[in-house]
Amino acid sequence: TGTLLKLKLKIIGLQNCLPMQNVRVNIWHCDRAGLYSGYYNPINIGSTPETANMKWLRGYQLTDANGEVEFISIFPGWYSGRICHIHFQVHVSSSYSAISQLTFPIEAKNTLYEENASLYTKGDDPLSFAQDNIFSDGYESQLATLVANEETGGYSTYLEITVQGSGTTGIGHIERETAKVFSLGQNYPNPYVDKTTIPLYLKQAAHLKLELWD
Repeated sequence: TGTLLKLKLKIIGLQNCLPMQNVRVNIWHCDRAGLYSGYYNPINIGSTPETANMKWLRGYQLTDANGEVEFISIFPGWYSGRICHIHFQVHVSSSYSAISQLTFPIEAKNTLYEENASLYTKGDDPLSFAQDNIFSDGYESQLATLVANEETGGYSTYLEITVQGSGTTGIGHIERETAKVFSLGQNYPNPYVDKTTIPLYLKQAAHLKLELWD
């Protein structure tokens, strides 16, 4: 239950500023009361051990040819100590992903809460960006748009996200094919001083070259 939110994210490769195709984007956020599924925090009223086993407001998409993903969700509430936000994770490959959070213009967000007060009963979000321990060091690149969607109702939000990598394509879709032949594990120990082990599992006979880069 909550106000409809259509979220669009565009993933851009830092090396050439082109959109990245076929990368997986996860998002997760709290409900209108500020509660997460899959997580238990007794500080938040309403959070219980049972909510740790539930799965609401979590999902993923693969970017299209424009490097974009779209999610249909609800607008999140806020909870004590944190300004309203949405978590996201961009999986460029099995060995690299970027994790961050996005937030919203304060005036637009609190207008939404006021116009939907029957749902968001805690009222305006009381925090500023400077009071939030995640966004206090700068939030400009994590500030998404927030506008009323007159066509479908609810609100729409948009953010461009730049991650390490090169457009126009990620390698996640290639890895799904190579996974039929071999899998490469995380080295251990990591970090290491003089020796590390790199797990490599062949699922069928194959010629394979492994390159190590400093």
